[in-house]
Amino acid sequence: MATVRKLSVSVSDDLAAMMSNAVAGGDYNSTSEVVREALRDWKLKQARTVILKEKIQSGFDDLEAGRFTEYGGAGELFDDIMKN
Repeated sequence: MATVRKLSVSVSDDLAAMMSNAVAGGDYNSTSEVVREALRDWKLKQARTVILKEKIQSGFDDLEAGRFTEYGGAGELFDDIMKN
C-alpha cells in the first residue's frame, strides 16, 4: 500500500458544504474521499492538457513545414472529408 500523508487544506464555506453534503448523501464515506477523487480528476486533466499541448505544437510544426491543405471554404473541406 502507498504511503499516506495527512495534509491540512483550507476551502471556502461553499466547498466545505458541498463536500459535507456529498458525504451526508452517501456518495462518499468521508470528506477525504471527496478530496482524493477531486485530485485524481485533476491529475487526469493535467495529463490531458499535456497531450493537448503536444498536439497543438505538432499542428504548428506541420504548418511551419508546409504540411497542410488549403480549402476555398467549408464546402470544399466537407467534400474532402466525405471522400476519406
